[in-house]
Amino acid sequence: MGHTVKPVYHEEKAVEVLEEEIDVKDLVVFNDDFNTFQHVIDTLIRVCKHTPEQAEQCTMLIHFKGKCAVKTGLFEELKPMKDAICDAGIDAKIL
Repeated sequence: MGHTVKPVYHEEKAVEVLEEEIDVKDLVVFNDDFNTFQHVIDTLIRVCKHTPEQAEQCTMLIHFKGKCAVKTGLFEELKPMKDAICDAGIDAKIL
């Protein structure tokens, strides 16, 4: 009867550490006044492997909200995509 059971928190701590080690970033595309909807859609399909529906939704968000995270991942994965989007004349940043 005199035993006190201490709760175990090891799993939670491990998850927190893991999240800190894996630095997940967003590839964010910003709105501008010169690229057409179709050009942005085509670029997202080509570069980010979006479905046409995904690309359209992201393009609408970019247009109406000024920006949209089009892909999430590690910096190393997102860098070539960001470069390709920027090469297409579209403003993108990894945040």
